[in-house]
Formats: sequence, C-alpha cells, structure tokens
Amino acid sequence: MDNRPIGVFDSGIGGLTVVDALANRLPNETIYYVGDTARVPYGNKSKNRIQQYASEITNWLNEKDCKIIIVACNTASALALKYLSSGFSIPIIGVIESGVNRGIRMNQNNKIAVLGTSATIRSNVYGKKIKAVKPEASVISQACPLFVPLVEEGWTEGKIPMQIAAHYLADIKQEGVDTVILGCTHYPLLKKTISKTLGEKVNLVDSGDAVVKNVILTLEKINGFSSRKNGKIKCYVTDDPSLFDDIASSFCLKKTEQAVQIDL
Repeated sequence: MDNRPIGVFDSGIGGLTVVDALANRLPNETIYYVGDTARVPYGNKSKNRIQQYASEITNWLNEKDCKIIIVACNTASALALKYLSSGFSIPIIGVIESGVNRGIRMNQNNKIAVLGTSATIRSNVYGKKIKAVKPEASVISQACPLFVPLVEEGWTEGKIPMQIAAHYLADIKQEGVDTVILGCTHYPLLKKTISKTLGEKVNLVDSGDAVVKNVILTLEKINGFSSRKNGKIKCYVTDDPSLFDDIASSFCLKKTEQAVQIDL
C-alpha cells in the first residue's frame, strides 16, 4: 500500500475533469492538482515552452512525493510526455492513449474526428495513433482554439458557444462522423453544446475519463493503492486562486479544498 498522493496537472482548470473521474473511482486517494492558470492556454505555445512548463510542474509534484503523475493536458501529453518520462523515475501517464483506445472501440463507420488545441492538432499525435491501430479509419482533425477560453470563463452553454461550435464542427458534421474524441480536458464541459451541434447519435469520447483505467492498472502494478479512507483533493494554481475556486465546482463534483497559489 502507498498513502502518498496522486499528482495531476493541466494548463488551467480543465484537468479537474480528470480529478473528478479519479475521485469517483478511487475515493480513498489524495490528489494534488496543479493548474497552470498563469500561463493558460498551452495550445498556442511552442513545443520547447510546453516542455519547460510541464517539467517545472512535474518537478514540483515530484518534490511533494507524489507516487504517480497524470498529465491531464492533451497538449502537454502530445508534446512533452516522452520528455517527462525520460527525466523522472516515477510513473507518468498521459491522456491521449486512453482516449484513442476508447474512440476506436466506440467507432462503427470508420470515421473518427479529433478536437483539440492548435498545438495538439499540429502534432497529429491522435491521427498517428488511431491509424496505427485502425489503418482503415478516416481521421478528421479540427483545432478549436476558442474552446479553452470559453471554458475558463465559464461560458459552456448559450448562443456564443453554440455559434463557435457550429463554425468549428461544420465539416465534421458534413462528413457523417460517428465518433468524436474530445482531445482536450477542457472540452467535456462543452459536451452539451457539442452534442447539440453534431447530434445525439454521435459518440463523444472524454479522454480524461478514459485515463482512469490506466491509472488503476499502474497502481496495481506498483502496489500503490492508499490504505486510508476518504482521500482529499488539494488544488494549487500559478495565478490568483479566487477565479479558480469560483468555477472549480463546474469541473469537479467532489469537494475540493480552497486553492493555493504557488510559484514554480
């Protein structure tokens, strides 16, 4: 057994969707969450800058003696996961592989769409991984750079999000895609808007929720489950925590402790 915390980080508050899924499946685990709110979004940053930011946060969580770290950011998973894994000895898990596997399982008509930040879509990591498993699949990748700011501001439903979604998703809707991978942990908060735009028959794959299975398997391998009951969720941010606290409940159903600002 291992009572050390699980570390999770994202560019902002979107990674709390992963924290919520973890807390529901592993209620005895204490989770340390870092939201890099001072530098959000990552999607318009260079690969070197994203690796720098991710390394700084991983180092901070490692110093807090986390037993495992989840990169709850698709952009950082796409551009920095290998870099992090080579520099740290603890298990580090990204969210992309899990989302790809679930998307392939759900897909029926060989048409899969991926929504993500500009950096994630440019990397083509989803397309490559999907093709490696299902070469016959047609993959449509769509950058949605305004989705993260909408979510960070709490604008997840209404006229403006619907108009933006209609613009981004027009080609996907026309292609008759039956499975859409939400390639950013912010995007599950826009599920209702995306579903209304594409139609309820289209499968929406939450890559953050899918990663929990990988976390459980990893904890089993290292005998890392906590022996305590009722784990806590501790949140840390790199900017003023007041806004984070105001909208954190939209992302995470389990009560989180008041966020604390940190310097990396």
